[in-house]
Amino acid sequence: MNINQQLYYHYLQDPDFHQNAFALLTATVLFRSMYVMEVNLRPSLRKKYATTELSHEHPDTTHSERLASEKRQHDILKEMWLMVGLGLSIFLGGFGIWSLDNHYCSTIRQWRHEIGLPWGLILEGHGWWHLMTGIGSYFYLVWGIWLRHCLNDKQDDYVLHWPHYFSLPEVITRPESSKISNGKSKNGHIPGETKKWI
Repeated sequence: MNINQQLYYHYLQDPDFHQNAFALLTATVLFRSMYVMEVNLRPSLRKKYATTELSHEHPDTTHSERLASEKRQHDILKEMWLMVGLGLSIFLGGFGIWSLDNHYCSTIRQWRHEIGLPWGLILEGHGWWHLMTGIGSYFYLVWGIWLRHCLNDKQDDYVLHWPHYFSLPEVITRPESSKISNGKSKNGHIPGETKKWI
């Protein structure tokens, strides 16, 4: 976070300022990343605004290769927007539960005591806030990693592994790109050889 924000918060000791500053910084980074994603990956916007060239835009690329690549870019964008939407919904859902917990704290606390353990834990809004904002942030981090690989034109070396919407996505190395060729792996090391640290 911004050091000025931290110093000002330390001076004020107002949690509302801290929460609002965090929300503003998070929203700024999120919207900037969305803009970068759209401008650099969406084929129709790329031609007009992008600053980097992807391999499928090389002059030697055939028309069918270009169309296949544009379809893949659209599929990647669709997947990314789904990840952003789901992650943001989970994050904001956790924030909403926490806000309700703060607003109706005495009532919810009374309900928790009446229900007792272990079922009273379900009404722990602050716990749900931690869990849901953590999962939402995880979605954002995986999206950022996948976006970075796509911006670096490495989407053929990695794959977004997300078998279904109720699982956590992950970016993994594509199996065929990690194959060993000519006795050396892609990183230049010979298999079985250990590095000597000096």
